[in-house]
Amino acid sequence: VDRCKLAIEEALKGKTVAMISSGDAGVYGMAGIMYQVAAEHPELEIEVVPGITAACSGAAVLGAPLISDFCLISLSDLLTPWEKIEKRLDCASQADFCICLYNPSSFKRHDYLQKACDIMLKNQRPDVPAGIVRNIGRDGENYEITTLQELRDKEVDMFSTVIIGNSQTEVINGKLVTPRGYKL
Repeated sequence: VDRCKLAIEEALKGKTVAMISSGDAGVYGMAGIMYQVAAEHPELEIEVVPGITAACSGAAVLGAPLISDFCLISLSDLLTPWEKIEKRLDCASQADFCICLYNPSSFKRHDYLQKACDIMLKNQRPDVPAGIVRNIGRDGENYEITTLQELRDKEVDMFSTVIIGNSQTEVINGKLVTPRGYKL
């Protein structure tokens, strides 16, 4: 919020200001809060420049897991109550979405990935393919293909993006692929 207020102050002085946000500014980024903070200044023009989300870049590293319907869920409960996150995980896994998890673990939330997997395992098979991409686009980028059951005990951090397939997702030549339904 303070960064947004500073950007507005500078813009009101006639300066062109850029607010930098990692990934895509409109997906868990700064665009929404920028619009909220600038609500009382309709004279300011805000342009959101799209970027590449961790979901898209991570999916590309893993193969093609997001070819069908999918959802993004952040496991961070700093701005969203954990009860709401639990409900989203439950509903998304019941609906057989591929699920991309942001913020899967932190020092204070070290067991949230385990909790998330336990919720999804109520609705999905334990052998549903999943993947972890660490340090996307950075030095040390790496990935791991696993299953939903094995995922619950994997070590992840805030630089990890997790993708859980749906009931149709398969591993083809070491990559996650979710068929879209084309007849072969």
